[in-house]
Amino acid sequence: MSVPSHSDQPVQPEKGLQADKQATLRLQIWETPLMRQASSVLEAFAWEEVMCRRVGAGHLPVAHIWRHPDAFVAGLRDRRLPHAVEAMGQIRSRGTAVCVRPSGGAAVPLNPGVVNVSLILPNPGHAINIHDDFREMASIIAESLTPWSNQAQTGEVQGAFCPGDYDVSVGGLKFCGIAQRRQAKAYIITAFIIVEGQGDQLAADVRQFYQHAAGEASEGYPDVQPGTMASLKELAGVPSAAAYTAALVRTLRDRYPLAETNRVLSVSSEEVRLTAEQMKLRYD
Repeated sequence: MSVPSHSDQPVQPEKGLQADKQATLRLQIWETPLMRQASSVLEAFAWEEVMCRRVGAGHLPVAHIWRHPDAFVAGLRDRRLPHAVEAMGQIRSRGTAVCVRPSGGAAVPLNPGVVNVSLILPNPGHAINIHDDFREMASIIAESLTPWSNQAQTGEVQGAFCPGDYDVSVGGLKFCGIAQRRQAKAYIITAFIIVEGQGDQLAADVRQFYQHAAGEASEGYPDVQPGTMASLKELAGVPSAAAYTAALVRTLRDRYPLAETNRVLSVSSEEVRLTAEQMKLRYD
């Protein structure tokens, strides 16, 4: 879905009706441990798919924070490139977990320095407020950075991987991308945040994937360029993924005063496994 660009705009806190919604939302904040090496990254997306169905059926909204030690997540459009299967197979051969995610967006590599966060929210009236939802997530990401920097801006960063009108950047270098996934009665707004490591190296990995996956194709994929991505450690001196995650949880608790972090969110491992299998058959 196309949204208007807001390039170089400082990220502003939400006001009005959105702020009223935040004040009454009983958000369940759920941080999962770092996933195991060589574990299926699709399990994280399957867990969110199952939880999204539950939220649509009346479960309280959820903020899910997770990380994977070594994975490559392709987008739906990436999968349609002529040599995508071979390119993903080559990445798997190096021991990296690979999947095609059901949400929007394009290819993103994951490692322990990349924090993923998803807001899983009800949508009983089938309303589509994509601009508000993306601005809300961008605002949360930026506010979580304020212990180190208040220079976060939103707007597409040309040449970055997984490009979008609500990229979040500092000094013109992207560190965060946002996407969405909608079900009948609930939806997921999800973001990746590069906290540690070298953004240029991640961009090089994505560029190599597209060079293999696209073959002779000249369009249908992002033109990933050097000098467009960076980590928050590089941009603002954020010391670790753990430090940024702690700031993210504080921001969520401040933004949603009724938020809870002590509830255990149990989802049947068998239901997650079956959902992951269905997603693999449908998208991979």
